[in-house]
Amino acid sequence: MNNFLSQEIINDLPDELKTIATLFKGREKDMAILSSIVALSACLPNAYGMYDSKKVFPNLFLMIIAPAASGKGVMNNSRLLLKKIHDKVYGERKILIDDCKQTKKSSNELCPPIQTKIIPANISSADLYNMINNAHCSGIMIESEADTLANMMTQDWGNFSDVLRKIFHHEPLSISRKQDDFYLDIEEPKLSLVLTGTPDQLKPLVKSKENGLFSRFIYYFFDEDSNWKNVFEKRTTGIEDEFLKLGDVIYEFYGQLFNRETELEFKFSENQQFLFHSEMKKIHDIILVDYPKTLIQNLKRHGLICFRIAMIFTLIRNKDKLPKAETLVCDEVDFNSSLELVKILLKHALAVLDSISLSGLSDQDENILFSLDPTFSRQNAIQKGQEFGVCERTMDDKLVQWRNKKAISKLKHGLYQRIIK
Repeated sequence: MNNFLSQEIINDLPDELKTIATLFKGREKDMAILSSIVALSACLPNAYGMYDSKKVFPNLFLMIIAPAASGKGVMNNSRLLLKKIHDKVYGERKILIDDCKQTKKSSNELCPPIQTKIIPANISSADLYNMINNAHCSGIMIESEADTLANMMTQDWGNFSDVLRKIFHHEPLSISRKQDDFYLDIEEPKLSLVLTGTPDQLKPLVKSKENGLFSRFIYYFFDEDSNWKNVFEKRTTGIEDEFLKLGDVIYEFYGQLFNRETELEFKFSENQQFLFHSEMKKIHDIILVDYPKTLIQNLKRHGLICFRIAMIFTLIRNKDKLPKAETLVCDEVDFNSSLELVKILLKHALAVLDSISLSGLSDQDENILFSLDPTFSRQNAIQKGQEFGVCERTMDDKLVQWRNKKAISKLKHGLYQRIIK
């Protein structure tokens, strides 16, 4: 599979993203562009659009999946685009907290919570709620090892797959803890997410292709070996310096949007709405005939992803209009670019679907198996099977089938271990 981003798409990017494209070659160029787009999706406060009669914001989820040592680390540069914003937000709030700690008169007096832009992935579900609630306008996670997040999601206290599914659509979140009389309600949660990992690191995160979290991600997938890179290649300026300079530009238009008195609405023109519907329906009909039906979930959410990418492109391209405009209609070039980009990204999603279907298990079997602990008993499996409507005898048959397909191994009588990841 190659499915590189086309040169036509790159040529039509807003200037800031076009500059990033000039710093890299091959796969690294694609990964740098996509991770930067998602980083920018967290840098557009007070901007929204109406999609399927719902208010949506620019936030995106990205997962880059490739072999180890294949250049995935370029995505870490996207963090530099937000550094100035994060440092200001965190620094100003830390000063307030330090002052509060020095001057508060009693231990019962509460100081303001930490405020950030960049949220760590190595946190519990409760901490995630707090950090999203206290993120400046919108939070973002940028994690170069997907299993950092996946490991958190395997713990009882850190299982926030359902939280991520809700956040993607800005559905309300609430949490209550009786022991400390704590209640938190977040009406419109906003979070962007950039992850990279190997194919083995993907499986524990999404559990199966039927998992609703799977279809909420943009995927960029490749499995070819990378070439040796000249690590001493001469450059006029360092890559980090270029990203930091672009971060200064982003800091300025972030402030312009943040300081608006009203929200800025992004729209497709009527002709763009017609073309969007026509193109997406065409792809939908092709998938129904020629591709796995599971891909339909991805297509439906990639429609929303396309809208969000177009919003990001047009807002950045028209940054001089941000302080005063009441509405912003999508630029034609951004409409076409986002549509073509999503068509390529759907091919990557299909490749990922194929890669996680290699276990030979049915969707139901995958859902049951990955809802069990890595080491489980026959009784655990029977109880879990009942939750999925599978009787005891059928579950025993499945255990035999899973062993034959080398999905599990038998440790001793009545005790099994999952092999596939």
